[in-house]
Amino acid sequence: QVQLMESGGGSVQAGGSLRLSCAASGYTISNDCVAWFRQAPGKEREGVAIIDSDSRTNYVGSVMGRFTISQDNARSTLYLQMDNLKPEDTAVYYCAVSGWRCRVVAGPIDGAAFRYWGQGTQVTVSS
Repeated sequence: QVQLMESGGGSVQAGGSLRLSCAASGYTISNDCVAWFRQAPGKEREGVAIIDSDSRTNYVGSVMGRFTISQDNARSTLYLQMDNLKPEDTAVYYCAVSGWRCRVVAGPIDGAAFRYWGQGTQVTVSS
């Protein structure tokens, strides 16, 4: 059974940093894409960052230059380093694995392309 377990969420003041982690088990991430999504109350889910097996990355414009997605060599753990956090970054953050061979391309990060999802971790940024 595929399990994705996020950790590292919490509450910080604006300008602070958090590092999210996502540990994968029950599935070998090889040529998949892995990504972070977020959903704020009353808003649609939004793709935040994505990385593929060649470490190509893409980000939503609102986090570019502030967030960094990365993965360990075994691709068993995914990270999202979040710096200079803003109140509008407040959301539940989810990691996701595509479950199929995938390559990062330009454009919005589409949640419909991801088969496996974690349960989410809350990030709250106060002003």
